[in-house]
Amino acid sequence: SYIDGVSVTKMSIFNRRNDASYYEIGVFTADWKEIPFASTQRVIKVRYTKRYPFEVYVRNGDLDKVQYICTISKILKGAEQTSQIASRICSKVK
Repeated sequence: SYIDGVSVTKMSIFNRRNDASYYEIGVFTADWKEIPFASTQRVIKVRYTKRYPFEVYVRNGDLDKVQYICTISKILKGAEQTSQIASRICSKVK
């Protein structure tokens, strides 16, 4: 949908990872350059096995550049944790 020069995309994320509960939102071009966007939260907390809806707002002037909307898992480092695996899940925009 459109609001005063801005397009709104409604999405949701389902957390299947029991080791991650924070996810960062990103909007990218076909060659993975970041595109400015707005959302109520850039990093969202999603509990394990739960779904969380969110909206992404992109200026209409940037719409033709948008190729992917992604969420990237964020893991809080523990005192004994030396490595971590982050995952990026992307939806391709038509």
